[in-house]
Parts: sequence; structure tokens; C-alpha cells
Amino acid sequence: MTVARTLATLTVEKVWGRDELPLPFVAPAGQRIGEIWFEPPPELDSLLVKFLFTSERLSVQVHPSDAQARSGEEGKEECWLILEADPGAEIAIGLRNEASEEQLRDAAIDGSIEQLLEWHEVQPGDFFYLPAGTIHAIGGGLSLVEIQQNSDTTFRLYDYGRPRELHLDRAIDVAQRGPYPSAMRQRVTDRSQCLVDGPHFRLDRIIGAPDEKICAEYRDALLILPIEGRLQVGASTLAAGTCAYAPSIDEVDFVAAEVTLLARPA
Repeated sequence: MTVARTLATLTVEKVWGRDELPLPFVAPAGQRIGEIWFEPPPELDSLLVKFLFTSERLSVQVHPSDAQARSGEEGKEECWLILEADPGAEIAIGLRNEASEEQLRDAAIDGSIEQLLEWHEVQPGDFFYLPAGTIHAIGGGLSLVEIQQNSDTTFRLYDYGRPRELHLDRAIDVAQRGPYPSAMRQRVTDRSQCLVDGPHFRLDRIIGAPDEKICAEYRDALLILPIEGRLQVGASTLAAGTCAYAPSIDEVDFVAAEVTLLARPA
């Protein structure tokens, strides 16, 4: 019998991470933390939830779809909710204009890809859904939540001279070489809203307790991520910075919840 429970975390050092994290997180002394992962439960291992903390730009990269993935690879779609942003913080998604494979390759090699990218200035409450094939790079000065297919298949196009492997051939094979559709960007509101209802997962942002329509979407396995306030999941009390699994939304008590993310497979 499956039971509701809090998920274990994995703290990951990154060269682009931070030695000071926003509350409730604390970086171990002498470490630059870039990611905090929640270990996917075996009952729902198709989704991965992370917090990301950036002090500088991440690599320019792209992920394949399930259909584009080769043997040993897995497709990956993801989305980002901005929690904190320094003034002028940016995220690159898509290109300013359509580019040929040759133009994209040349720009990745000589570094001019930074000028080809469409950089979006962001604020807390901005939300982006990134289908597979979307070229992207997260900028510095950001804290965000990432929900994604549970895949680590990443093809780097450019990494600012850092000594890490690039994957130009595979990246160009799967990349959408054009602008990012504006309809995939949202701004959160003071009401509950569906952020993603896509081919791989659904994500809802809930204010307070969910209504019956939302509850009907989450009668099976789900992940619960409190952003503000507290809630009860089974025998566990969750606060911001934690994540839990529940076999049904009926196992969740939202009595003290303020803002919560609910995610499930499609």
C-alpha cells in the first residue's frame, strides 16, 4: 500500500550556484549550491522537481523529445516558476529570429549565440513552459522552481568557455531554431490557475484549498510543493522548501496552505 510522505532531497553544487541561499534553504559552508532535487518516489518516477539558485549564466542547451531520443537517452520537457529575481535578471528562451543549422552551429562555436538568443527580463511570478527542442539558458541572480520529465538528457550548445563537453551535432538535430511562442509564458495571479496541461505532466498553482474541479484532476498519484504557508500530507507537515508524494489529493489537508504547486503525470 502506498502512503503519503515527504520526499528526500539532494543538494547539488554547481559552479554557477550560490554560497548564500534564500530562506528556508542554507548552503553548507564553503559550497556553491545550484540545485536542490527531490528524489522521485517509485510510485511516480516520471517527474522531477528542483529548486535552482543562480549567480551566473547557465549553459545554452536543448533537450530532445521522447520521439527524438535515441537509445540511452530520454526526452525532456520542463517548466520554470520564478520565485526571486535580482533587478535585470534574464532568461534566454528561443532565438530572436529564425536561423539555419549552419548559422546556429557557427554562432555556438564563436560565442555569438548569446546575441542570437531572445533574452527575457524576468520577475517573481513569471512562468515559462519549455517543450522539448526549446533552446534556453537561465541567467544569474535567480531562484526558481523547475518541474520536468525525469530525464538528464541535455545537449549543450555553448558554455561561456567553461571546460565542459558540448554536443553540437545532437543539439542542432533536435533544436527548434526560431522564436519562443509567447503563449507559453504566463504571469501568476491572485487566483488558482493551471500552469501546464501538456503531453507529459499537469501543473497547477493553488491559492488556499483547491476547488472540486482541481481535486477531480488529482485523484491519483501527485506531487505537492508548498510555496507559502503549510499543509498536512499524511502524517507529515510540509512548509516551503519541501515536497511530498500523495496517492491522492484526498490525503492532503490544505487548512494552513497559502500557495501550493500540484503536479501529476499527464
